[in-house]
Amino acid sequence: MELLLGSLEQGLIFGILALGVYLTFRVLNFPDLTVDGSFPLGGAVAATLIVAGVSPAWATAAAFFAGVSAGLATALMNTKGGIHGLLAGILTMTGLYSINLRIMGTANVSLLRKGTLFTPIEELSGWMRHAALIGILLLVVLAVKLLLDAFLRTDLGLALRASGDNPRMAPSLGIDPHGSILLGLALANGLVALSGALMAQFQGYADIQMGIGMIVVGLASVILGEAVVRGDGVFRATLAAVVGAVLYRLVIAGALSLNLQTSDMKLVTALLVLVTLLGPRIWPGRFPRPLRGS
Repeated sequence: MELLLGSLEQGLIFGILALGVYLTFRVLNFPDLTVDGSFPLGGAVAATLIVAGVSPAWATAAAFFAGVSAGLATALMNTKGGIHGLLAGILTMTGLYSINLRIMGTANVSLLRKGTLFTPIEELSGWMRHAALIGILLLVVLAVKLLLDAFLRTDLGLALRASGDNPRMAPSLGIDPHGSILLGLALANGLVALSGALMAQFQGYADIQMGIGMIVVGLASVILGEAVVRGDGVFRATLAAVVGAVLYRLVIAGALSLNLQTSDMKLVTALLVLVTLLGPRIWPGRFPRPLRGS
């Protein structure tokens, strides 16, 4: 039961990461690999500031804006430098490894005996602690999801969706595709960094390796969610990303309960994504089309 509840809590935190990945890969149609660097960046900034005595709320906010900066770096390389989006993301991700080490000063920053956003809940015990934690994380994820839904329905959000759906047609509608990429990547990596900041406070430390494979986790969450949440529209698409993140963690928990090694989880993730990708071929019509600018 502890494993199940812990996986549900982690799944809700990863739901924010999945919303960021959904924004770049599904809405903008941009192959952004910055995620593997911006996730630990959020954790590094939040943990370092909390250890320095900054309020956990301000430290989490600073982590979000650090992620925004990382997304802007990738977007500027792509739009102003003419570098392919995939390579721009790899360059930012590679550079962020050294930046994260500089921020933390070491490979691991512990939050032991430091106040975090979850400290009031940690004073509870047993099922009350899990119930309170799940309830608060659920409210946070839903708030982020609903804010993102509202944004994607504004003129700015519609322009962003149109740019991802047809970047060649967008200028004829008075839309600047480069501006959309700047805004989309900044917001997406801000969400990813926010998820990293919450994860660092949840697990009690930030580690330089905590970003490895996060892009695969985000993609697996989005694809898995689209397979189980039916319907059209922004509300369905963002809900699918959150549900997919929770399901992904539950699948990993199921694999661990079968006594598989932690090192086997990468293989489990790859097989999960493969099965989900092959789903439309095996069961035509069962998997909905991804949302972009529609």
